[in-house]
Amino acid sequence: MSEVQRRTTGGLMAGLGSLRTSKRARQAVNAVLIYTILTLGAVVFLIPFFWQVTSALKTNAQIFKYPIQWIPTPFVWDNIPRVWMVLPFARFFQNTVFVTACVITARLLVNTVVAYGFARKEFWGKNVLFVVLLGTMMIPYQVTMIPLFIIFRALKWINTFAPLTVPEFLAHDAFSIFLMRQFFLTIPNELEESAVLDGARSFTVFRRIYLPLSKPALISVTIFAFINTWNEFVQPLIYINSPKKYTLTLGLRLFRGEYSTEWGLLMSASVQVIIPCLVLFFLTQRYFVEGIALTGMKS
Repeated sequence: MSEVQRRTTGGLMAGLGSLRTSKRARQAVNAVLIYTILTLGAVVFLIPFFWQVTSALKTNAQIFKYPIQWIPTPFVWDNIPRVWMVLPFARFFQNTVFVTACVITARLLVNTVVAYGFARKEFWGKNVLFVVLLGTMMIPYQVTMIPLFIIFRALKWINTFAPLTVPEFLAHDAFSIFLMRQFFLTIPNELEESAVLDGARSFTVFRRIYLPLSKPALISVTIFAFINTWNEFVQPLIYINSPKKYTLTLGLRLFRGEYSTEWGLLMSASVQVIIPCLVLFFLTQRYFVEGIALTGMKS
């Protein structure tokens, strides 16, 4: 190799090295900018939650003190157990757990079967029915609120948990069906075909193949059902009259009196109501993200 060729080759290698270095530098700068923006956004959204947590350990005077006293001095730890003594909060918790468990069970049992039918079975009018199902998601709840109340009153379901639970066993939630249907479509048809050749029936294929492979989507449905039901306020307010059947969201309203409000107790109760949602999400966030990411990859 001549001296000119060696110099040319060396120059090209040096140029490629500088390009790689500059590319890595740009990637590092972009990563720093992205994480900085995400961190600032997280701080902005966490400030109200931080204020709520600290207010749960304050007196009313400390909560309304100006300028804002971010750290309680002293900490009013008594607000935590008093929540369970001032009101029958344990009863509210039990009612909420019952309703939430019924909703989750219904969506996992019924909606998955309906989604499997839309994803893997062929029948007349399937696409039309699926479009109608999706159309129900566009109807505001305020439109159906009064007709539903009239129906449930005729069935004598007012002041019972039936309006909050029974409709879920009738494939009431279109979003869960859509989510599971889209996930089922990502599973290869060859698995079902091989199982059918081995003599497996539809229910066996559904139970032995589709459900085990759909764990991320099932966890996503569970998280959505839990959070929506746990925090639901409007429906219990409409159908539940007896304080003994109040859910947690209705119980929180009782801390606001006609002439005064125990804001410290209200904040403490609110934080304790939020904790199960946070724990569930952090324990299952990996499956939740995976289920959302894989859903819709195939239509």
